[in-house]
This record gives sequence, structure tokens and C-alpha cells, in this order.
Amino acid sequence: MPTASSGDFDTDLLTPAYLANPYPSYTALRDTAPVFFSQRLNAWVLTRYQDVHRALKDARLVSSRRVSSYSQQLSTELRPQLQPLFDQFDTWIGNMDPPDHTRLRRLVNAAFTTPMVQAMRGEIERLIEELSTDITSGQTIDFVRDFAYPLPAIVIGRMLGVPREARQELIGWSNALTAYSGTGQADSQIAQAASQAAADLSALFDELAQQRRADPRDDLISQLVQVEDRGNRLSHQELLGMCGFLMVAGHETTMALLANGLLALLRHPTQLQRLRENPTAIAAAVEELLRYDSPIQHQTRSAAETFEIGGQRIRAGDRVMPFLGAAN
Repeated sequence: MPTASSGDFDTDLLTPAYLANPYPSYTALRDTAPVFFSQRLNAWVLTRYQDVHRALKDARLVSSRRVSSYSQQLSTELRPQLQPLFDQFDTWIGNMDPPDHTRLRRLVNAAFTTPMVQAMRGEIERLIEELSTDITSGQTIDFVRDFAYPLPAIVIGRMLGVPREARQELIGWSNALTAYSGTGQADSQIAQAASQAAADLSALFDELAQQRRADPRDDLISQLVQVEDRGNRLSHQELLGMCGFLMVAGHETTMALLANGLLALLRHPTQLQRLRENPTAIAAAVEELLRYDSPIQHQTRSAAETFEIGGQRIRAGDRVMPFLGAAN
């Protein structure tokens, strides 16, 4: 096992101070240890643009093994108890490589149609107006709690056909799964909580899928059930995994984009004023805000073979974490 080349940086990673503002650490890492092995994260950390860009496109760094790279840290007694978690994660499109990734992406694109999204535009606008009432009335609010947090959960829950009364529960399951997948070290209590959340999530979508087979509706899970039933190689477990992935990934990333984006604009009032004066620039502004303070700060891959990145020897089986936040 390789040893850390920068103990000081390794100690700082994922601490509260680091999470509050990781960018000074990123700058120092790019300058002094752009590729180093973190004992804390059990992975090689990449922070330079060229290394991150290469890693995300390198076929030798695979997504499908990152689930097993987490599970291998757990005791052999605990692993069998976490099968619901592995069943969910194994069928998340973000944890797949071609050709499975390509196949699932094509199938979900067939279900996730532009007309379906456009048809929800009016409903989303009404929801935004409803959530914005206290903001426009001049009352003090918590933007994350009162707007950025509920908005994507409600919208994605509606798209997937989740009953309104189950959406708060859904957010809790999403948080538990993110707490597990977002750490480099697989804590047993966090893993068990995530596994229970995965089981509950799968049970909900399994029940909804059965209902939609008997009574299709105007929602995404009905479309996915039809894709499955047409025999286009979308298995039932893949259907459950796709619903879980869309809910968890869509909620967390959209919430972070809304919160980070507003904070960035408030910290840069000149940019905020430019956007107010030219609202047609919003599409470009969203892209820039995604780059400037990414909702996803890092990805995880596993080396399928031994090779070098940035002068460091990455061995087959090593975890590699390209830090998007540092590269951008």
C-alpha cells in the first residue's frame, strides 16, 4: 500500500474547517502535492485540471468497482447485512461503465422525454412562487432549509410518482445514502443506516412499479416500467436502482447548486447585478456557477490496472479520487 506524501493535507481533508472552505487547501495541493495518497480517504487524490480531466476519461479507471472498494473496508461479519445497499449502488448508472452505462443511459433517455419535462414547467413555476412567498414578503428565511432543500425533492418526487406524504421520508433516505457514499472511510454505523435507507427506498419504488404496471400514470416511473416491460434489457433491480439514483443524485446536486450559486452571487454583487440586467444570460450563469463551486467536489474511481498519473504509480485496485472542485 502506498504511503501519504503530504500528511498535513491528509489531516485536513474532510474536517469541518476544510468542508466550510476547501479552496485554500486545493490551491496548496495543486502547488505542492497534486497527486498524493490519502490515508484518510484511502485513495489517491488528484487536484490538477490535466490530471482530473485525464482520469475522468481514462478507461483504466473504472466506476463499477468503487462500490466494492467501500465494502472491502467493512468487516466480513457486517458485509452480508448490507446487501440492500450494494443492490442499490451496484445498479446506479453513476457506478457503471460501458457498455452497461451506455445501455442504461439510452433507456432512461427514452423514458425521460423533453415533452414530459416541459409539461411540468408550469407546476414547477407555481411551486417556486409558493416557496418564494416569504422571500418576496421581506421575511427572514433559511434559504437552504426553506427553498433549496425542498424544491428539488418535491419536483423529482413528483416526476417519479412518489406520493406527497412520502417525500420527507425520501429526503431522509437520500441523506443516509449520501452520508455513506460521500466519505472515503466506510464507518459501520453509517453503512448500516445507509443500508436500511436503501432497503426502504427499494421497497417504495417496488410498490410504485407494481402499481404503475396495473395503472400507468403520467410520471417517470410509469415510463421506466414500460421500458422494462418492452424487454429492452432494463431489469427490475435496474429499475429500482435508476429510481433511487435519480432521487438521491438529483436532489443533492440541485440543492447544492441553488445554495452555492446564490452564495456566490451575493459574494460577487457586480456579477449579480450583471445577471439582473441581462436575465437571458441565466443559462451561461448556471454553467459558470457549476464550474465555480461544484455541487460534486470529487468523484471516485478504481484502477483496473497499474499505471502512472502525475509521476505517481497507481496500482491495480487502488482508489483514485479526481477532485473536480480543485480542477475547476
